Amino acid sequence: MNMQSVLKSNFQFEMKPNIKLKTKPQGFVYILGAKSANQRKSELKKIVELHLSETPNSKPIDFEKKTVSFSGKNGPVWILQNFQINKGTHKGLLDESVYALFRDQSGLLVSQFKNQQIDNIEIIFNNCPEIIMRASLIGLEMASYNFLNSFNNTSTKKSIVSLITQNKSAKLDKAQIEKYQLEAKAVILARHLVNLPPNEINPESIEKIIKNELNFPKSLKIDIWDHKKLAAENMNLHLAVGKGSDTPPRMIHIKYRPQKKIAGKKAKKPIAFVGKGITFDTGGLDIKPSSGMRLMKKDMGGAAAVLALAYWAAHSNYSRSCDFYLALAENSVDAKSMRPSDLYRSRAGYLVEIDNTDAEGRLVLADVMDVAATKKGADEPEIIIDIATLTGAIKVALGTEVAGLFTNNDQLAEQIQVAGQSAGEPNWRMPLVQKYFSSMSSNFADFKNSAEGFGSAITASLFLEKFCHGKKWAHLDVYCWNDKPTGALSFAGGSGQPVQSMIELLKGI
Repeated sequence: MNMQSVLKSNFQFEMKPNIKLKTKPQGFVYILGAKSANQRKSELKKIVELHLSETPNSKPIDFEKKTVSFSGKNGPVWILQNFQINKGTHKGLLDESVYALFRDQSGLLVSQFKNQQIDNIEIIFNNCPEIIMRASLIGLEMASYNFLNSFNNTSTKKSIVSLITQNKSAKLDKAQIEKYQLEAKAVILARHLVNLPPNEINPESIEKIIKNELNFPKSLKIDIWDHKKLAAENMNLHLAVGKGSDTPPRMIHIKYRPQKKIAGKKAKKPIAFVGKGITFDTGGLDIKPSSGMRLMKKDMGGAAAVLALAYWAAHSNYSRSCDFYLALAENSVDAKSMRPSDLYRSRAGYLVEIDNTDAEGRLVLADVMDVAATKKGADEPEIIIDIATLTGAIKVALGTEVAGLFTNNDQLAEQIQVAGQSAGEPNWRMPLVQKYFSSMSSNFADFKNSAEGFGSAITASLFLEKFCHGKKWAHLDVYCWNDKPTGALSFAGGSGQPVQSMIELLKGI
């Protein structure tokens, strides 16, 4: 698994001072930042006059589309417009953002470049604020990811992209381009890890990827807890999940501390991210039906997202301390597998009865959350955020694109929802109905790991809340999969959810 092929750009970006029409056919992409309809029409007219000898009569150009396209005398032309986004209800938290609009519009162009064999493109930003330029370049990078090319380490010819800015205020330079590429690479990393087959990806191979292939700076501290260390730490829930696998479970802790301190500002306490990393989930002895098992390589989507965030933070010199925890195990069927009615004592001291072996994600998260929550001194976290493909119930409630958000803090809820809307990865706050916890009561333990009946996304979250030790805590129940190509996600597979929204959160928190 050569991750370098995953993390390299498929574009060579160059800054150019102005547009140059060449006799050799090439592609032209105009990105219009103007919101005014009159200003857009004026700019569209100039573009058409530049690229067409005369306006074609046979096929009129429809200027009312978000993306206008036509064949010009020097190659195909695409024009991306900044149409006013319709504002909905819900305080705008489910509205499409400007970032999402241009990310997905630009991402959709990549397949057209390939189909028309265009590898020399000029992108002209016309009166675009920074957010539109950022979204457009991230969309291009995201859409250029191809699993087979990366998996087979197949080298592809880089497309030459000339970037031309015709903006009054916002500027674009090499350093900014590299920042945008890094954000896209983080999303692609999460997508690729989820797409890898379960015969290639497991707790051991993820450890090797982290140690050998992600070029983390030496200042970053990586701590690996193998099954012996997990046993010594009484992480019996985590161990129980991995008992049936030939590959023992692991916890990987990536400790990030910024090298540069911000002058005059007191360092904030760290943010701890905990990712569910079930590299394949059979359901255990409560085995899933075959139709429900086919996509279970994606059950480590939470850990993939957390690792991608660590990659972004380390390579962007993010300004705040963070801890990234991967709770890794494979839930397999074997004579050694945990059984319904087994009892295991958690690291936090709770005695837990196994009600359902397919409710395994919360078990690995519980023990690892306890590790994060009990750090002391400068390492004590202010906030704990766990990310997990935890329940099918949340997909039934919210669909595949909207993450379920559970939290014990109203301010944190608002920050995460605003970040999700801005990044085009919406999430919706769900209730933590405390009385529902009684449905997990047990005659033989402090509580069970699952409950019968309705509200299973809520009861799963209530289970996790027991292990945050009263810290500010949020749980994101995510799907992490794209069932069909949409926008900048150019084919079905791992989606990278919720990497973009968590980057947006970190930038503002």
